[in-house]
Order: sequence, then structure tokens, then C-alpha cells
Amino acid sequence: MTFITDPLFYAFAIPAVIMLGLSKGGFSGIGMVATPLLALVLPPLEAAAILLPIILLQDALSCWIYRRVWDPWNLKVMLPGAVVGVGAAWLFAAHVSEGVIRLSVGLIALGFALNAWLKRKRIDEIAQPKASHGAFWGGAAAFTSTLIQIGGPPYFAFVLPQRLEKMIYVGTTVWFFAMVNAMKVAPYFALGQFSTSGLVTSALLIPLAIVSNMLGVWLVRITPEALFYKITNLLVLAIGIELTRQGLTQLLG
Repeated sequence: MTFITDPLFYAFAIPAVIMLGLSKGGFSGIGMVATPLLALVLPPLEAAAILLPIILLQDALSCWIYRRVWDPWNLKVMLPGAVVGVGAAWLFAAHVSEGVIRLSVGLIALGFALNAWLKRKRIDEIAQPKASHGAFWGGAAAFTSTLIQIGGPPYFAFVLPQRLEKMIYVGTTVWFFAMVNAMKVAPYFALGQFSTSGLVTSALLIPLAIVSNMLGVWLVRITPEALFYKITNLLVLAIGIELTRQGLTQLLG
């Protein structure tokens, strides 16, 4: 069986898988870095396809751990929009060049990072969520998650203002993205993104994924999240700048 042997790939893949594990364990936010990081050395959709089997396994572990703590209303209003979002991303990815995808990934990463810094607000009142808003943000989260595995910020825009109890918030986040990730399997197959070497490479990274997943579960209980979000925003900004440069270079070259 063949697998990716390039040391540069693993220099990016190992920290990406660790960040995904921390995120899937409940330390939401830091996982946003994973696919843009791997997309620095692979086409964005190929990077996402290599990470998807790992993500699905991490989702299964996390859903079992948080099986009793999640909010059914949020899932009910967000998942219909998520179905539309995955389908829209499928159509978008099938009709644009790699340069456009790289540029889109970069601009989305830049937008999320800059928004976190420039428009940050302290939530002093509990928002009264609307089902229509949930469908929109669920669709946006699924769209960006399908293209670049960054679905967190649109999801946070709807759920964080509700100020759910900490563990219910974490469990709801785990279950929402587990369902979105399951929806991605068919589009990725249709786009021809799964390969033998990619799947074998994913399998090689699974032990690291499990360890980092359990570490995330532990960290969410003992560590403040503020420092991790600051580091994540810095990394997303840096990666967004580089991917934007790569995308523009490909399109203009």
C-alpha cells in the first residue's frame, strides 16, 4: 500500500491532526487551523479529504463522550440549513480552479481572524435565537466546513450568544459538526478527492488523532479557552495571508 512519504507533509499534518483532536475533544476553535495549515502543502480539497476520515473517527469518540449533553433545538434548526450548505459547497468546488479555492480559503481565514480581533464584543445579555437565523448560520457553517473544514465561526455567531451551559454547548457543537462531516462523504467521493494513498495516510495518523482527541476532552475541563483562541486567531491570520498569496499567484500566473 502506498502513502504520502514527503517529510514536509508530515511537518504540517501532525500539528493539524493535534489541533483537530483538541477541537473535537471540546476545545472548540483551535481546529479551524487544521485544513488551512495542511492546504499550504496540498490542494485544499485534497487536504480536507485526507483529514475527513480522521475527523469522522474523532467525531464518533466525541459523540460517545458527550452523548448525554447537547441541545436538541439548536440541532433541529441548524441541520436543515447545513444540508443546503454542503450541497452549495459541492457545486462551488466542482466548477472552480484550485487557485480560486486557495484564494477563497485564504480570504475566509483572513475574514474570520480579522473579525475576531476588530469586532470582538462581550456578550452581556442572552440572545433570543430565531429558527430562521439558525438555518442561515447552519448553512454557512456547513458551506465553509465542506470547503476548508472551517465551520466554527458561522456556528459560533448563532450559538455563543445563547450562553448555553458549558458542557451542553460543547456537546451541541460536537454533534452538529459530526453530522455535517458525515454529509461530506458523498460530495468528496463525487469530486474524486479520496485516493488509496490519501486513505492509507489518514490511517497512519489515526493513533495521533485518538490521543489528541482525549487530550482535548481533558483540557476542556481544566484550561481557560481565551489563550487558545488568541493563538488560533494568530495562526488563522498568518495562514490566511499565505493562502491568499498562493491563490493570487496561481490566478495571475
